[in-house]
Amino acid sequence: MAERAIDSIRVNLSQDDLQIDAYLAKPSEEGAYPGVVVLQEIFGVNSHIRNITERIAKEGYVTIALALFQRVAPGFETGYTAEDIEVGRQYAYQTKASELLSDIQKAIDYLKTLPNVKQDGFGSIGFCFGGHVAYLAATLPDIKATASFYGAGIPTRTFGGGNSTITRTPDIKGIIYTFFGMEDASIPVEQVDQIEAELEKYNIPHRVFRYDGADHGFFCDQRASYNSIAAADAWEQVKQLFKQL
Repeated sequence: MAERAIDSIRVNLSQDDLQIDAYLAKPSEEGAYPGVVVLQEIFGVNSHIRNITERIAKEGYVTIALALFQRVAPGFETGYTAEDIEVGRQYAYQTKASELLSDIQKAIDYLKTLPNVKQDGFGSIGFCFGGHVAYLAATLPDIKATASFYGAGIPTRTFGGGNSTITRTPDIKGIIYTFFGMEDASIPVEQVDQIEAELEKYNIPHRVFRYDGADHGFFCDQRASYNSIAAADAWEQVKQLFKQL
């Protein structure tokens, strides 16, 4: 099937006294499409995240990427230098799980107001910081399909402190696919095994993809760690996952 023509626009979501910046992409043709929330890396809703948002929209989804650092760094987006990584990490450390979940739910609620969005289940996809957030967001009742890419720290911590995110595994409502590079020093193989074991323990529909020779950030073609083979396979898996919406 040929890629669909799409429209894209920046929008603002009202959350209490906060205006959350977001990037919306949707098929140009009228119709009813599933909604998907895209969750950023530590680098903000930058060109890579906007590109992913558009790619998913071209497959037939109404897709929204929201600024997860809105409370600590409005308008933040950056590249991939060592300095950029350090700044992004500091912002990520300031986020809180409860606020992230609230913001994601606000994005879902916004999608529900759009006339071309189906109401019976939403998808979520996240990378790096957003990969961890996606695992967290999979516990929201509206999320039926989750793609979590190289989310570090899922078994060991959560945002803002408290029990690690992996302890929320029993609350995952739908199907989750997780993607890891086996050369990723930030996510030891033992942690990948732990995540898989928890998903199996609680009978969560899932698949765990392990890519030999792939490092952290392997899906991002703007990073030195980009792995075209792993990225191509992962993209096909994501497309199959979201077909279930």
